[in-house]
Amino acid sequence: MIGNGNVALDVARILAKHPHDLLPTDIPANVHESLVGSPVTDVHVFGRRGPAHVKFTPIELRELGDIPDVDIVVYPEDFANDEHSEQLVASNNQLKVMTRTLRGWLDREPTGASRRLHLHFLHTPVEVYGDGRVEGMRFARTELDRDGSLRETGEVVDYPLQAVYRAVGYFGSALPDVPFDEERGVISNDEGRVVAADGAVIPGLYATGWIKRGPVGLIGHTKSDAAETIAHLLGDADALAAAADIDPSDVVELLDARDVHYTTWDGWLTLDAHERALGAADESDTDRERVKVVPRDEQVGIARDSALFAR
Repeated sequence: MIGNGNVALDVARILAKHPHDLLPTDIPANVHESLVGSPVTDVHVFGRRGPAHVKFTPIELRELGDIPDVDIVVYPEDFANDEHSEQLVASNNQLKVMTRTLRGWLDREPTGASRRLHLHFLHTPVEVYGDGRVEGMRFARTELDRDGSLRETGEVVDYPLQAVYRAVGYFGSALPDVPFDEERGVISNDEGRVVAADGAVIPGLYATGWIKRGPVGLIGHTKSDAAETIAHLLGDADALAAAADIDPSDVVELLDARDVHYTTWDGWLTLDAHERALGAADESDTDRERVKVVPRDEQVGIARDSALFAR
């Protein structure tokens, strides 16, 4: 795994866990089946900077240490005590917790677990190599200047690997005729109100989520971020253009006319009940809350399987 954010941890956790331990979650059956046949025993997570620069959050990091039959492996040479990192940690309580967690793993004795999750820092990717398939990856070791700038040490290290996954950020895609910040990869906006190049607000156009602020934050951040955008939308509502004849069914009629297979809240409840019934009928020895339906056409078909959608 290339990356030091929560997405990298999520992928690494899924790869390192024993498939049986994933059954109580809502993991799709096809994904679980693929993991059952996985030969993975060691998962490596690489970051360019040091432990004080990780973009994890404390709870996600701590949870790694609780994965059954998986040893967490960290390396002393990745924990250089540079001045810049010490200042970062001293000024941020979350970083204090995470560096304490990471350093605690330095002193933990291996348990002889059948799987290992390795966390590497101060590694810059150089190349992936192999003959027709991934056989290894080369990294340049890095270090930090006093001002926090990253520089290569001249040391190059190779790791034998069979697969490489990338989780180093998100860059949005522009939409036709919507102002786009090419440098940040987001829709140009002021607290969710989309703005033109001159800063003028474009009436009726709003953004939220990562396309609004970039790849930062967890679900809680996303909820508060959406609330900010919706507050502006509600505040602007009286000044926005309104349809001459406001009828909610107009949207449904338009979708029907365009042969768009939508669903409704009742349709979603039907799908939810179907997935929960599949979980209850599962014959494994682990209680499953649900078995997710993966193919989109099947999801839509189940959700629309009622008189409401009869044609």
